[in-house]
Amino acid sequence: MTGEEAKTPRRKIPSWLPQLLGYCLSAGCLVWVLHGYRWDELVPAIKDLDWKWVAVGILADLSVYVVHGWRWNTLLLPVARLKLWRTVQAIYIGLFANEVLPLRVGELIRCYLLAHWNGLRLSVGFASAAVERLIDGFWMLTAFVITASLVRGIPEDLVILVQILGVLLLAGAIVLVWVVLHKQEAHAAISESRWAATLRHVIEGLHLMGNPRTLSFTALISLLYLGMHMFSLYALLKAYRTDYSFWVAAGVVVLIRLATVVPNAPGNLGVVNLATMKALELFDFAANDGKTFSIILWGAWTLPLLLGGALATALTGVNIGDLRDRAKAGIREGPGTET
Repeated sequence: MTGEEAKTPRRKIPSWLPQLLGYCLSAGCLVWVLHGYRWDELVPAIKDLDWKWVAVGILADLSVYVVHGWRWNTLLLPVARLKLWRTVQAIYIGLFANEVLPLRVGELIRCYLLAHWNGLRLSVGFASAAVERLIDGFWMLTAFVITASLVRGIPEDLVILVQILGVLLLAGAIVLVWVVLHKQEAHAAISESRWAATLRHVIEGLHLMGNPRTLSFTALISLLYLGMHMFSLYALLKAYRTDYSFWVAAGVVVLIRLATVVPNAPGNLGVVNLATMKALELFDFAANDGKTFSIILWGAWTLPLLLGGALATALTGVNIGDLRDRAKAGIREGPGTET
């Protein structure tokens, strides 16, 4: 390779391309859902809702993220004792960012805030978020197996996607267990560089969190976290005056969460609607009713989070755009450093 070739910069993916793809995915899903929709049925359906069950569904959804904060604190207990209010605030700000900004940048913001407010390394926040996702993935796959046993006609493409996610989850779990059991070997496997230092800090964080007692308790809290999310959708189905069981609601939640794994437009608009409609069709829900319910569900899950997240963000005295920039600056400086 000549010196001139060595100096040629690598082509980078334009920063706008992932956002464009996410917006296109959401727009395509929204067009699919709204095509042929009978809009004259929406207002009567909203008026006919049982608002007591709507309130229960919304409160259950908002409480999910308090449980999320409890879980995060429990996971990090071997590292530091955190205040529940601050952890929940970071989660709500992250959720707010996900509702107004593309590509789920809220995950980065919540980890940044956790580190910033508690004097932790940003890499510890990332490591804890990765462990959360592994535990969530285990429960989601378990729930999908149960759902698949209850209904027929689950699309083959979805089954293949779940199988791929299962392989990735297994690989991630193997890496996590190996890091926890072989700390020195994991450190030695990483070469010297800025990002190598960051990975060492992540390994250190994973090792500290590898406490069997706290990991087991975190897994149980994660089951409660998922169950409350399912109960929220069950309550909203009751508000829509259906007689579907909790297990149907659980299956719909599983399929929605699997469909929204891919980052897309803010609030998962379009994607969550299509996923809800298609999931309900598996349980013999009429197509137009499924579209109507998807709109109601999106509003019930999104609007309260916007309000709660905006309040949590306002209490910091910094707008969400500045928080995003600060979080990205923390990444550029190296996630292994204190923020």
